[in-house]
Amino acid sequence: MKSPFDNLSKLQINKLFDLLEVHKYSFKKNEEILSTIKNKNIICIILEGSAQILSIEFNGNEILVENLIKNSVFGTNISIMDYENCEVIAKTDTDILVIDYNKLLDKSNITHSYFNIFFRNLFDITNEKFKETNKRIRILEKKQIREKLLEYFEIEYSSNPSKSILLPFSLKELADYIGVNRSAMFRELGHLKDEKLIEINGRKITLLYKQPLFK
Repeated sequence: MKSPFDNLSKLQINKLFDLLEVHKYSFKKNEEILSTIKNKNIICIILEGSAQILSIEFNGNEILVENLIKNSVFGTNISIMDYENCEVIAKTDTDILVIDYNKLLDKSNITHSYFNIFFRNLFDITNEKFKETNKRIRILEKKQIREKLLEYFEIEYSSNPSKSILLPFSLKELADYIGVNRSAMFRELGHLKDEKLIEINGRKITLLYKQPLFK
């Protein structure tokens, strides 16, 4: 993943931090991040560790909105988040950088070359986030669990044409990601295995199609 600090020296990064008056926070595994960071007008960067944005439904069910890893950028202005119904949970011990959104948009910042590099990196990362959101919408639009799974496999194949797909999360989290009941998804995966369309080994899924036609 591209880093927001690519092509910046340590000295430039320190100047950038001073310019933007950033704050750093540390969270323990399973600690809720959102309960500490209440300001909605912010951008956060994962410096170390990993986290997840979860949407909590009225019945208590959790839906995985986004996986966050090192260099991930999130916030209400660039993530699909409803602060009333969302939680951001640290999946490991996690350090994050917090930037005030208004400070980021201060016009005087553009006089500094290091800020322009950082802002361009940030733009590239958020652009990738929007592409990922569009992929997710393609999956969620499918009505049947099988269709959602095959659409996910097709998307993963198109980005890396290999018969073996390594999931970026667990199978349980895959169910949350495609928005279906976990038990029902496991049954459908079982059907796909029985039909010799896929093989599953932990987070590794091997596609057994002769051609990458999943629809």
